[in-house]
Amino acid sequence: MRHVQGRARRARAALAAVVTWAGLLAGATGCTSDGGGGIAGAFGAPPAPEEVIKISPGDGSRGVRPGRQLRVRVSGGRLESVKVVRSQDAQDTPVPGRISADGLSWEPAQDRLALAAKYTVDAVAVDGVGRRSARHTTFTTYVPEERFIGYVAPEHRATVGTGMIVSLAFNRAIANRAAVERAVTVTARPAVEVRPHWFGRTRLDFRPEHYWKPGTEVTVSLRLRDVEGAPGVYGLQHKTFAFTVGRSQVSIVDAAAHSMEVRRDGEPLATVPVTAGAPKTTTYNGKMVVTEMLDVTRMNGATVGFKKRDGKGEYDIPDVPHAMRLTDSGTFLHGNYWAHRSVFGRTNVSHGCIGLRDVKGGGADTPAGWFFDRSLVGDVVEVVNSKDKEVAPDNGLGGWNMGWNAWKAGSAVK
Repeated sequence: MRHVQGRARRARAALAAVVTWAGLLAGATGCTSDGGGGIAGAFGAPPAPEEVIKISPGDGSRGVRPGRQLRVRVSGGRLESVKVVRSQDAQDTPVPGRISADGLSWEPAQDRLALAAKYTVDAVAVDGVGRRSARHTTFTTYVPEERFIGYVAPEHRATVGTGMIVSLAFNRAIANRAAVERAVTVTARPAVEVRPHWFGRTRLDFRPEHYWKPGTEVTVSLRLRDVEGAPGVYGLQHKTFAFTVGRSQVSIVDAAAHSMEVRRDGEPLATVPVTAGAPKTTTYNGKMVVTEMLDVTRMNGATVGFKKRDGKGEYDIPDVPHAMRLTDSGTFLHGNYWAHRSVFGRTNVSHGCIGLRDVKGGGADTPAGWFFDRSLVGDVVEVVNSKDKEVAPDNGLGGWNMGWNAWKAGSAVK
């Protein structure tokens, strides 16, 4: 009798494992609506993260002088983690610092800010009842007068997906675009033709005709020092950096079918249910590239135009897990723990994002956690069959939506 019971228990355990794996491949989530789950009703109205986590200098500050202090603090609860990165001369460098013994503040090891740098701060705090809040802020420091620099993506020594586009964002408008373009070279091994395209006067992107081949090593050389980008304004950088292209991963989101097929090196890896933009807030069609990956972040509708009559956001979720940015305008592919699981694969309820099923705090064995752990900055996510326009080529790294001849025509060197 004991042998029979033992076999039964083993059979039930095996069945549970199969069901868990099937749930992983079959589940997915939504964007930034309540998906019928009632965010406010289920979770109340927690304090806004900017009220909980104070970061100085403020988000979006420009021209911050080196004498300003970088500080992160909370008035109650404790700081769980603080990550600060300095982007300067085409390199991202972690800024060392420490959280105080009482958990109320964080300070950098060195007080003085670097010149001509962009700082990114990601902080997570936990209040007295266990609620997590996340803040993601950036600011740029003072650039000496009559100088210009380019903030470069991707970062030095990164391994990226095959859809990565080299993008330089200049802190000043460039009048002499041809001179600046000649001072930037992008080469690949194995060799492939790489061409530039200007978006306005402050952004210069580079890409090949087709996605990079896996294993390609790309080198970017900036020889901008003393190049006159505008009358009396000269470049500051003289730097070389490189990155490696990893495996190929392209995910096709069918907004009408509420599904996402993940293809690895051209072969199907998995198909997972999703929820995309609702009929009044549809998701862009077209090819988008993952430009940022955040374990947890805040999403507030007011920042992207979704406001109530009182000016507050239609949604404000302080701890969205497994968030991957697809556009500068706010399109993410992210985990969703607030929508009812029945919406995934059946209906579109988001405010334009693509949602995968998740749990509060982010689960490693959920569809969102599974996809996040298998993704890289530079991976391609293509949306089809959405009742929306195609994403603009300059919205994030949307340049793959532009034909090769049109792309080459965007060069300033004729």
